[in-house]
Amino acid sequence: MHNEMNLKEVLIRFKPFYKRYWKQFAIAIFGMILASGGTAGSFYALEPILNYIFVEKNEALLYTVPFLLVLMYFFKNLGTYLQSFYVSFIGTDMLRVLRARVLKNILRLDMDFFKRYRSGELVSRCTNDINALQSIVSNIIPDFFRELLTAIGLLLVVLYQSPTLAFFALVILPLAIFPLVWFAKKLKKYARNIQETNSDLLSYLGEIFSNIELIKANDNEKKESDKFAKHNDTLCKLNLKSARIDALTSPLMDMMGSVGVAVVIIVGGREIINGSMSVGSFISFVSALFAIYTPLKRLTSLYGKLQGAVAASERTFYLLDLEPQIKGGNKELKSIERISFENVEFAYENPHKSVLKGVNFDFVKGQMLALVGTSGGGKSSIINLLMYFYEKQKGKILLNQEDISTFTIESLHTKIGLVTQNIYLFNDSFAANIAYSEELEEEKVVQALKLANAYEFVKEMGGIWAEVKEHGKNLSGGQKQRIAIARALYKNPDVLVFDEATSALDNESEKAIVKTIENLKQDRLILVVAHRLSTIENADKIVVLDKGKVLAIGKDEELLQTCSLYQKFKSKEKTKPNFS
Repeated sequence: MHNEMNLKEVLIRFKPFYKRYWKQFAIAIFGMILASGGTAGSFYALEPILNYIFVEKNEALLYTVPFLLVLMYFFKNLGTYLQSFYVSFIGTDMLRVLRARVLKNILRLDMDFFKRYRSGELVSRCTNDINALQSIVSNIIPDFFRELLTAIGLLLVVLYQSPTLAFFALVILPLAIFPLVWFAKKLKKYARNIQETNSDLLSYLGEIFSNIELIKANDNEKKESDKFAKHNDTLCKLNLKSARIDALTSPLMDMMGSVGVAVVIIVGGREIINGSMSVGSFISFVSALFAIYTPLKRLTSLYGKLQGAVAASERTFYLLDLEPQIKGGNKELKSIERISFENVEFAYENPHKSVLKGVNFDFVKGQMLALVGTSGGGKSSIINLLMYFYEKQKGKILLNQEDISTFTIESLHTKIGLVTQNIYLFNDSFAANIAYSEELEEEKVVQALKLANAYEFVKEMGGIWAEVKEHGKNLSGGQKQRIAIARALYKNPDVLVFDEATSALDNESEKAIVKTIENLKQDRLILVVAHRLSTIENADKIVVLDKGKVLAIGKDEELLQTCSLYQKFKSKEKTKPNFS
């Protein structure tokens, strides 16, 4: 979970942005000063207009003062423009930078992080929370300073006109501070709950759309709609609670202000009757006083909104501060000649509940190693460790007799081609999906497709530049798997890993892929998690796993003689009907 932050800490975290945009900030602040000065000056001008033009009938000032008034409004509006444009520029560009930084840092993090967080929540943090941060820089803080400067300018007018009246008018304001502080705390709490609930809502929506086929197949639309409605109702209630608190700030300030104005009318009226104050001065004072309550009300409202932005800041800066636990070494992995697991133990979350217990095996270039075993036996965990997605608890994983942790993660992944049963395809061309992280070469794409027994159906669909729909929606399961295999082959890696990668293929396609894999092993290391034992009959080594332990290692014919579990798997497969 993220650490709570106060406003000061949030502002300190924005320090790099202040430096980055100091020119734009300077222009925006200059604009605020112009706007605030123009506002204060226009109210101060009421006194000479009333006293010297209307009362004393000074004709010379009849043309001078209005001109000065127009000039004041010109500078006021110029200042408003400068502030609005440059603050918008800062906010928009900061949003771009923050989104890029947050996503970049998230992508650096370990797979364990992605197991703990739902995709919808991460999407929410990368969008809604960062939008809230943008509002701090581009709206809330600039508006706060503008209103503060305006309030100060009007306060100077009020004090200049009558310090005595100013005392009576403003003495009541501190009484409003205490409830406003309480409001701010409540708003921050509600803001945090709203952001978390909104993340839950987005996560649930993602699950609905990802599983739409299952929902429709089971006529479960109403159930899912009802579950969504509950999440939606919770979010609505939280928003209403926040709105109720926010709505109280302005009436509170108005009530306080009305008491102050009432006192001013009584005291000021007596001074006018006694002749110690002119009507023009009083009107100027009252006008400025009424005007001063507007920025003060806005300040209190902005302070409440600022609490919501602070809550969003906590969530965003938490993501920015996270560091990957698995960092790898500094050595470049040039090639992989041998892979060894020596007494490897591993657990995902509970360190006392190991999924791998003292695993030992090795294989070298030119060999195919197959992993077979019961569900949850540890096959996928071995692949995760070889990819360095997770850190082992005990033992050694050696590449060319050197620990895997000595190499950079980037060079490790360059040398390994991974094909899983979960196929990830992007809304792009076949060529782009196959080349993916490599430089795209048409000839290499075609060659990879042919090796994966996929070229014919790709050609029928329009060729390598034809579109693949989001998640491969326009492809069958078998076609998607062959595209994934072609992607792995395109990398031309030293190690090819197939995690039940042929599970969705028909028998003929599977046989073709298996033959390809066997041909590829001449200058590679091949690691296969078997879906059908028939696909690994020619493997150089077969590792039989059960409950995280290695039961036996050998070739197909050896294990049929020595390993009862392997025999059981083999006999089950023979009894399955063949629909090919």
